[in-house]
Amino acid sequence: MTDLFSKFDPLIELRTNLLAQGQEDPFNLVMERVVSPTEAICNGRQTILLGTYNYMGMTFDPDVIEAGKQALDDFGAGTTGSRVLNGTYSGHKAVEEALKDFYGMDHAMVFSTGYQANLGIISTVAGKGDYIVLDIDSHASIWDGCKMGDAEVVPFKHNDVEAMDKRLGRIPEGAGKLVVLEGVYSMLGDIAPLKEMIAVAKKHGAMVLVDEAHSMGFIGPNGRGVAEDQGVLDDVDFVIGTFSKSVGTVGGFCVSNHPKFEILRLVCRPYVFTASLPPSVVATACTSIRKLMHAGNKRAHLWENSKTLHKGLKVAGFQLGTAEPQSAIIAVIMPDLEKGAAMWEALLKEGLYVNLARPPATPANMTLLRCSLCAEHTAEQVQTIIGMFQRAGKAVGII
Repeated sequence: MTDLFSKFDPLIELRTNLLAQGQEDPFNLVMERVVSPTEAICNGRQTILLGTYNYMGMTFDPDVIEAGKQALDDFGAGTTGSRVLNGTYSGHKAVEEALKDFYGMDHAMVFSTGYQANLGIISTVAGKGDYIVLDIDSHASIWDGCKMGDAEVVPFKHNDVEAMDKRLGRIPEGAGKLVVLEGVYSMLGDIAPLKEMIAVAKKHGAMVLVDEAHSMGFIGPNGRGVAEDQGVLDDVDFVIGTFSKSVGTVGGFCVSNHPKFEILRLVCRPYVFTASLPPSVVATACTSIRKLMHAGNKRAHLWENSKTLHKGLKVAGFQLGTAEPQSAIIAVIMPDLEKGAAMWEALLKEGLYVNLARPPATPANMTLLRCSLCAEHTAEQVQTIIGMFQRAGKAVGII
C-alpha cells in the first residue's frame, strides 16, 4: 500500500538531520511574549524582531488596539458567516471605504487573507481559454490562483521586460490576457520595473494586476506602492494587498476602477465560500489604514533604517540580494542551508530574529536570511543589529 506521506521523506530527513545536530527549529519558533513591534521574548530571551513584515509598526498603535477592543465589545468575536450572507458588518464596509480613500479608487473588496485575495481575483478573472503572463518569481498565492483558475500560464524571466513582451506577442489574437506582477518581490526585496512592464502589457491589450503586499504603506508619496512611486497606478487594473504587513493585522484586499468590478462578489469562490474577518480585525485594519495616509515621517525613518542596515551589512562583508536597498527587505545570501541554519541560530542566541528562507520558496535555489525592517526600529537598534550580524557571521565562518 502506498504511503501518501512518502513524497515528503527527503524533507523529513533534511529536518531530522538539522535538529539532530542540536539546531533549534527555525520554522517552529515560539514567541512567549511580544513586547512591541520590534521586540519579543523568544525561548526565554529578549529578542529584537527583524523578520516580521511589520513595516510600519502598527501592531501596537494605541488607536488601532482601542478600535479592536471596541469592536469586540460591540459586535462580538466573529461573524460566523460569508460576506454574501450574514458576514458583512458595518466594519467590513468601513474598511473597504478606507481602502478606496487610501488608493483613490472606485472599488475595494476585502478577503479573509492576502493569500485568498490573489487566489480569488486571479482564478476568477482569468479562466479557461485565457492567458496569464507572470514573473517566474511570483508568490505562491499567485501561482495557486493561476492553477485554480485553469487559464494558460506563461511565465517569464524575473523582471525581464523584453521576455515579457515576447511572451505576450505569442498569445493568440483575441484571447483574454492578464499580466500579474509584484511591486516588491519578498525574497530578495527587489522592485519591479512596473512603468516599462505596464506599458508593454497595455500595448498588447492585456489587463494588469499588481501585488503590492510588501510596498503598501511604505513606498510611494502616499504609501500606495511601487506603481504609485513609478507614476503608473492609474494604468493598473487591479491592486492586490494584505493587512498582514504594513497594516499590522490580517486580511487581504483588491482595489480597482473597473466598472464591472462589483460582480466579483458573487462569482469569486474564495470570497463567497469562506467566513468573513472578525469585527475586531476589520476595525483595527480600518484605523491603521486611515493613519497610514498621514505617515510620511514614519516612511522616511523606515527608508533611513533600510539604507543604514544595507550599508552596514555590505561593509561587514555579507553578500546581499540587491546592490542597493530597494525596499524594507534586505536579504543576506548564505552559502548553503546548513550554514544558513547555523547563522540563524547564532543570531537568535545573540538576541535577533530573522527569517530563514530556503528552496523551493527562494529564487535560484538560494538560502537566505531575510531581514524586514520596521519604522519603529530605532537608529540604535539598527546599529546593534549590525554588530550582532558581525559577531554571528564570524562565529559561523560566513565572513
